[in-house]
Amino acid sequence: MSEIILKVDGVDPVELYGEKNIKLNLFKKAFPELTITSRGHNIKLAGAKKDAQKAKGKLEMMVRILKEHNELTVQTVEDLLEGGNPFQSKLSSGSSNPTIVHGRGGRAIKAKTHNQKRLVDASEQNDIVFAIGPAGTGKTYTAVALAVRALKNRVVKKIILTRPAVEAGESLGFLPGDLKDKVDPYLRPLYDALDDMLPAEKLNFFMSNRTIEVAPLAFMRGRTLDNAFIILDEAQNTTGMQLKMFLTRLGPSAKCIITGDISQIDLPYNQKSGLRKGMELLSDIQGISTIKLTAEDVVRHRLVKQIILAYDASDEILRAQRQEAQNAREEKRRRKEEEE
Repeated sequence: MSEIILKVDGVDPVELYGEKNIKLNLFKKAFPELTITSRGHNIKLAGAKKDAQKAKGKLEMMVRILKEHNELTVQTVEDLLEGGNPFQSKLSSGSSNPTIVHGRGGRAIKAKTHNQKRLVDASEQNDIVFAIGPAGTGKTYTAVALAVRALKNRVVKKIILTRPAVEAGESLGFLPGDLKDKVDPYLRPLYDALDDMLPAEKLNFFMSNRTIEVAPLAFMRGRTLDNAFIILDEAQNTTGMQLKMFLTRLGPSAKCIITGDISQIDLPYNQKSGLRKGMELLSDIQGISTIKLTAEDVVRHRLVKQIILAYDASDEILRAQRQEAQNAREEKRRRKEEEE
C-alpha cells in the first residue's frame, strides 16, 4: 500500500479540476483501483505503489500542460489518460513559439503543433505557401491569423479570403436570398476564424469598407490583387485553370497561402483537382513553399485523428488493389502480344 500527497503549485485548482470537478472525475475514473482525494492544492493518491506512481505522472503532466498553455481542456485530459502524449506534436508556449496575433479579449494565438510553426515560418520567408493536410489541422485558422497580423502591422492594406463554392453548383439558385446570402454558407469557416481574432465592431468595419473581403473564387477573375494577404481555402476543389487564374492575380506586394486537403475533393467525377498538379509544377520556384500537415497536427476532437488514420488506411488498401489490377491488365496484354 502506497500513499502519495501531491502539492499542486502555480495553477488554479479550479482550472485543474474543471467545472464541477469534471476533469478530476475523469482522472479518478481512469484509476479506479486508487483512492483519490483532493483538498485545495493537495491531492492524495492511495493504493498500490505502481498505480499511484502512474497516476502521479499523469497528474504532473496535467499540471505542466496547464502551466505552459494556460489551459487544460477536457479533451486534452481524455487524450492524456488514454495514453497519448500531448507534447509529442504539440508546441509549448515558450519564446521559440511566439504569438502570431492577439485575438478577441487579448488571447494569444500561437502555432499549436510543429507543422503549424513550419507554416508560420514558411509564410514569413515566402510569398506563396501551399498548406496541405487533412481536416482539423489548423491550416485555415493559422493562415487567417497570419493575415490578420499582416494587416495589424500594416504589412498589407487588405485581406482577401476566397474559396471555390463547389458544393453550390447548380443549386445556388434554389437557396434563399441574394448572391451574398447564397455563397456565405460556403465561406463560413473563414468568417468563424476572423470572428475569433477581431472584435465584432472592428470586423464589421473592415468588412464594410472592404479592408477584409470574403468572396467566392470566381470573383477573382480579371482582378489584380496587390498590397494584400490572400488566402485560397479548400483549393483541392479548384481545377487546373482556376488555380492558374488565381495565382496569376497576385500583384507585386501580395502574399498568399493556399490551403487544401487532397483526400476530400468535391469536384465532379470527370474533373481533376488542380491542386496536386499546381504543387508539382511550382515546387522548384524560389519564393514558393509547401508545408504538409498530418493527422498528428489535428487540433479538433481527439477522435478526428483516429478517423483520418482509418480513412487513410482504407485509401491505401484501395490504391494497392488498383495497382494490382493495373499490373494484372498489363501482364495480360503483354502475354497476348507475345502469343501474336
